[in-house]
Amino acid sequence: MSASEDAAAVRRGYDAFMRGDMDALQELFAPDIKWHTNGRNRLAGTREGVGNVLASFGEIADGTDGTFRVEIHDVLASDDHVVVLASSSGDRQGTHLEGNYCHVFHLSDGKVTEAWVVNEDPYATDEFWA
Repeated sequence: MSASEDAAAVRRGYDAFMRGDMDALQELFAPDIKWHTNGRNRLAGTREGVGNVLASFGEIADGTDGTFRVEIHDVLASDDHVVVLASSSGDRQGTHLEGNYCHVFHLSDGKVTEAWVVNEDPYATDEFWA
């Protein structure tokens, strides 16, 4: 796949995430996907397999009563990687979180095989999810 096709796939994935369309995400993810998130909170670490990754998305939605949102600032792509510069926000137990993050995707044959989410302020993210 070309860089522009990979970027378009990742944008579709972000749209699906915001709609809660787990079927579309399952189609985009390789069955053995690895998803890494920095920090020391309950959502941090590595999730392996589509089911575990989608379950973590459910934890985010449930933990924020559906208030979690992401906004893409820019997308950069090569033939194998897509980098998304974005911000997220959400409310949980009377606390509001807003922050920037970088999201790196590795794609093969149009499927996301690995992803790394790097929050700008992992301490604030850890506190939010404590």
